Formats: sequence, C-alpha cells, structure tokens
Amino acid sequence: MAPDDIQLRRYEFSKALHEISSQRGRGTELISLYVPPSRQIYDVVQYLREEYSTSSNIKSKSTRKNVLAAIESIMSRLKYYKSPPETGLVFFVGHVATRGDQTEMFTQIIEPPEPIQTFMYKCDSTFHIEQLEVQLENKEIYGLIVIDRKEATIGFLNGTIIQTVTNEQSLVPSKTYQGGQSSRRYERLIEIAVHEFFKKIGELANNAFMPKIQAIRGVFLGGPGSTKNRFLERDYLRNEIKDKVATPFDVGYTDEFGLRELVEKASDTMKDLQVSKERDLVNRFLMEVKKPTGGLSVYGEASLVGALKEKRVDLVLISEALNKSRYHFVCPSCGNRSDTESEKAELTCNKCGSPMNLDSKEDLVETLYRLAENSGARVELISDGSEEGLLLKKAFGGIAGVLRYVTEAARTPT
Repeated sequence: MAPDDIQLRRYEFSKALHEISSQRGRGTELISLYVPPSRQIYDVVQYLREEYSTSSNIKSKSTRKNVLAAIESIMSRLKYYKSPPETGLVFFVGHVATRGDQTEMFTQIIEPPEPIQTFMYKCDSTFHIEQLEVQLENKEIYGLIVIDRKEATIGFLNGTIIQTVTNEQSLVPSKTYQGGQSSRRYERLIEIAVHEFFKKIGELANNAFMPKIQAIRGVFLGGPGSTKNRFLERDYLRNEIKDKVATPFDVGYTDEFGLRELVEKASDTMKDLQVSKERDLVNRFLMEVKKPTGGLSVYGEASLVGALKEKRVDLVLISEALNKSRYHFVCPSCGNRSDTESEKAELTCNKCGSPMNLDSKEDLVETLYRLAENSGARVELISDGSEEGLLLKKAFGGIAGVLRYVTEAARTPT
C-alpha cells in the first residue's frame, strides 16, 4: 500500500471514530460488537441469538424495540461474511438521539487497521471505541531524559508530541566551599547527594520506560557538560533502557524546555524521526513563502484546489486537525445547485425561491487526496503537535502546497 493510501486510511479511521464517539442513545440501546479474525461467523450469530432472547425481557418498550432492531440489523449484515476479514470486524449499531424526542438508526461497520484481539459485545448509551482508539496511537515512541546535578526531566516523544512525565529538583548543595568543614569532606557529601539524586532519576526513568520498552524505539539523553555521560555510564538505568540510548546530546536546559531542545538536537541528526520529517516538509513550504511573489508556495482551499486540477502541485500538506466538509444542496423544483460549509443551512433557491434539500456531503481532505492522486501530487498529513504543524494550522488554514511550476499569470503582478 502506498504511503498516501496509508495516511488516508488512518485519516478516515480517525474521522469515523470521532463520529462514532459523538453518538448518544436515549437508553442502553447502542450495540458495540467486536469480532476478532479468529472468531467464526456462525459462533457470533449464535451469540447474538442468545442476546436477542435475553433482550426480549427488557422492561422499557422503546429500549427493547430498539435493541432488538439493532441485533437484527447486525445479524442480517453478518450473512454477507463467510469469515471475518484478517483484522476483524467491528459493528456500531443502534438508535441515536436526533432532534427533540426523535431517534434514528445509526450503523457503522469498521475493518480496523490492526487485528482485534478479543471478542466483545456491549449494549450501552454510548458506543465503546477503546480498543480502536489504541490503534490510533502513534507507534513512534522515544524516551527522553535531560539531567544535571540540580534538576532532571523525564518524558516521551510520541510522534511529534512531547509528553512530560516528571520534573525533579535535587537537594545537591553548591560546590562553593562552606566554612567550618574540610574541603574533602564537603566534596564527599556532594558526591553522595549527586549519587542519591541520580539513583532517584534512574528509578523514575526505569518505572516510566520499562512498561513500554518494547514500543520505545530509542532513548534520547541530554544535559549540559559531562554530567549526562556519568549518569549513563553508571548503573542508574536498567540495561534494557541503556541499550536504547543514542549518543548523549549537549543541551543547555534540564526542564520541559530542555526536552524540546533535546528533540530538536535529535531531529537534526536522525532524519527518520517523524518530527524531523514534518519539520522538513513544512520548512520546504515556508522557504517558498518567503521568496518574492511567494515562490512555488500555494495555500488556501480555492488556490490549492485550482492548482491541483491544473496538475501543477508537487506536494500537498494537510493538517491532521483539519475538519472541513462541503455540503451540496439541490432545488427539488428546478434542479439548481448550491454549496455551503454548514449541514444545517436552510438555503432558498436563487432561481425559483423554493427551499433547497441537502443532496450530498464532501469531505475536504478526501477531496484533496483524490485530486492529488489524479495529478500525481504527494500528500503528507502534518500533526499539530509540533511548532511547524501548529503554524500550518493557524497561519495557513491547515492546507498548503508546493508547486511544480508557476504559470505566467501567477508571476504577473496584479
């Protein structure tokens, strides 16, 4: 599967989960059914028949009716499967609340990107998506430690997001000689205090990293001077963690800002980091923006869509936080069409004055992917967890691109 296809599937999966999580039932009548690939379809159908029999005893007439209808719907759809897909099947079916006291049947069937491990049937007022949310978590995880004698901070780099676990201040006294004590004895007290502090930080790091050690791709260690090297060389960290530590980095801070500085230093040397890739992609676009007349940059929905249709775009950058759709309305009387960004818009036909009806919905991200595929452009989803990603979202509306060439019309000042 091409990288663009993988990103699009991840986006569609994330969007589906967001829609599912927003649904609410008026009672415990929303069914979440997880079918792992190892489960036989006839076993699932038999299980649902038993649930159907049990649900027939629900006291509330409306809840009973809706639960039975949801079970019937799932069983009818299972008839089309001889066996579950290789990653399993997940059904979200039930009557969800709409306007006033009304409800409508909601059905969403998902083939998850990763295999489901356990069978689950739950009937509740909300859908249960916990098993699927885990699959959305970024698999590129790095441990972070910045340390000196006075302070240390431990965290994770999860994709492009820095997560702080703890910041600890030490009780190590200053190296300044204190009167009344021998210099040698005072230095020995300092060394004991440093050892105890490093031991504490080692234990905290071990407790934070070991539960995720299989998922952690590496550990970045930083700090000023040679202190970080001493921390690494001694037995403060478990061997499983030490084996994942790259060459220590020189950083000037040991607080949360130090974690950001550490990631920046690491991304300069390790170009396969997601945060490094995203930074390079956004910076490529920003370099064009800074050029006279905007160089090869393009941003804004109308400009980007137009350039994609003309097959002039080489790279498309889309913020993962972009959630924008276009709704197509049609006049039932004369067939006149109109578009809007609001699903709840009440449009009146500008030709005959009749109320217009919602005809279809178009997701902007999916539209951009389709146009990019048709024109041979490369698409990259950019998270909003980094400074570059946040800049793309806030300053450029979450969509931008780099052109292959600029037309003469674009070069000519207006």
